[in-house]
Amino acid sequence: MLLLDDGTELAFPARAFDASGLRLVRLGQRLRVETDPDGGVVRVTFPTMA
Repeated sequence: MLLLDDGTELAFPARAFDASGLRLVRLGQRLRVETDPDGGVVRVTFPTMA
Protein backbone atom coordinates (compact mmCIF):
# COMPACT_ATOMS: atom_id res chain seq x y z
CA MET A 1 0.00 0.00 0.00
CA LEU A 2 1.30 3.44 -0.93
CA LEU A 3 0.28 6.69 0.72
CA LEU A 4 0.14 9.59 -1.73
CA ASP A 5 0.97 13.19 -0.80
CA ASP A 6 -2.73 14.05 -0.60
CA GLY A 7 -3.33 11.23 1.91
CA THR A 8 -4.91 8.85 -0.59
CA GLU A 9 -4.02 5.18 -0.13
CA LEU A 10 -3.02 3.40 -3.32
CA ALA A 11 -2.91 -0.38 -3.46
CA PHE A 12 -0.69 -2.06 -6.02
CA PRO A 13 -0.14 -5.67 -7.09
CA ALA A 14 3.02 -7.57 -6.18
CA ARG A 15 3.98 -7.73 -9.86
CA ALA A 16 4.31 -3.91 -9.91
CA PHE A 17 6.93 -4.13 -7.15
CA ASP A 18 8.61 -7.11 -8.83
CA ALA A 19 8.87 -5.12 -12.09
CA SER A 20 10.76 -2.36 -10.28
CA GLY A 21 13.80 -4.43 -9.39
CA LEU A 22 13.67 -3.01 -5.86
CA ARG A 23 14.32 -5.23 -2.88
CA LEU A 24 13.22 -2.92 -0.07
CA VAL A 25 11.23 0.27 0.36
CA ARG A 26 11.34 2.11 3.67
CA LEU A 27 8.61 4.13 5.31
CA GLY A 28 8.69 7.73 4.08
CA GLN A 29 10.64 7.14 0.87
CA ARG A 30 9.45 9.00 -2.19
CA LEU A 31 8.50 6.75 -5.10
CA ARG A 32 7.53 7.14 -8.73
CA VAL A 33 4.38 5.24 -9.68
CA GLU A 34 3.91 4.18 -13.30
CA THR A 35 0.36 3.34 -14.37
CA ASP A 36 -1.31 1.75 -17.37
CA PRO A 37 -4.01 3.58 -19.38
CA ASP A 38 -6.67 2.21 -17.00
CA GLY A 39 -4.92 3.68 -13.95
CA GLY A 40 -3.56 0.39 -12.62
CA VAL A 41 -0.09 0.49 -11.08
CA VAL A 42 2.41 -1.40 -13.25
CA ARG A 43 5.73 -0.31 -11.70
CA VAL A 44 6.98 1.38 -8.54
CA THR A 45 10.50 2.88 -8.58
CA PHE A 46 12.61 5.55 -6.94
CA PRO A 47 12.40 8.93 -8.71
CA THR A 48 16.10 8.73 -9.61
CA MET A 49 15.73 5.39 -11.47
CA ALA A 50 15.15 5.30 -15.23
